[in-house]
Amino acid sequence: MGEQQLGNLAFLFPGQGAQAVGMLADAHAAFPEIGTTFQEASDALGYDVWDLVVSGPAEQLSLTEKTQPIILTASVALYRAWCANGGARPSVVAGHSLGEFSALVAAESLAFDDAVKLVRQRGQAMQLAVPVGVGAMAAILGVPDEDVVAVCTRISDGAAHHVSAVNFNSPGQVVIAGHAAAVEEAIAALKEAGAKRAMPLPVSAPFHTPLMRPAGEVLEQALSEIAVDDPIVPVVSNVNAELQTDGTVIKRLLVEQIASPVLWTQCVQTMLDQGCDRFIECGPGKVLSGLVKRVSKAVSVASIEAPDALKGAIE
Repeated sequence: MGEQQLGNLAFLFPGQGAQAVGMLADAHAAFPEIGTTFQEASDALGYDVWDLVVSGPAEQLSLTEKTQPIILTASVALYRAWCANGGARPSVVAGHSLGEFSALVAAESLAFDDAVKLVRQRGQAMQLAVPVGVGAMAAILGVPDEDVVAVCTRISDGAAHHVSAVNFNSPGQVVIAGHAAAVEEAIAALKEAGAKRAMPLPVSAPFHTPLMRPAGEVLEQALSEIAVDDPIVPVVSNVNAELQTDGTVIKRLLVEQIASPVLWTQCVQTMLDQGCDRFIECGPGKVLSGLVKRVSKAVSVASIEAPDALKGAIE
């Protein structure tokens, strides 16, 4: 761990969708921590995780049970490279959905080999909770959050026709999910309500809806056999956007998270309220960097996937 402790540095860890064949190739060549972390993941999971990243195919990489451990591994690998090169320890960490597990590894709340097996189970359970084709998700841009919620509430009709707002990503950017027909109906209604864009997402399950409760039960059982320690820095929970420092509470919230909306805008606001003005996105892609900038233009944001970017952010 870097010894320097800064009160204003927040680390953010991305979720599913950030994966790409060939990601982290430059970082792998530059930092030995990348290779050793991927080897640890391969040992834990029983297949060559780095080979899947390098060679693909993209369809394999996009299977939820493969995607989740791969993004977690990539994020933790970059965090280890950051620390090994003298990077400051963050004062707070947060992750988007799956990314919350990466954040907990960085905060020393979850052991890495436990986490990588856990998210594989989480991915399998999420895929099995709803048959392929039954559920759907869509991104809605340019409609106030409360209007999106109101439309979803109006359209939802019992257990077989459900749609809800599941990711509050930034002001004016909300993801909805549920049964495919209900999502389709909501897309049409939100376009009428003035949405700039309302587009289906290429995912195979309605994440963060009540339809995911069976997956929550699987995760709860898996977590009952794993230690979740008190983190060394606070972790912001997706479920309530509050700072968490108690391992027992974190364990409960990880189960709730599967079937609860991701309150990402509020998570970022919580970090801003804590005085954070420097944000590092630690993992593949730059999605979270863009979302932070939509919440506050006054902060500095850096993504450290590329070696030069990581070194530059440390300096």
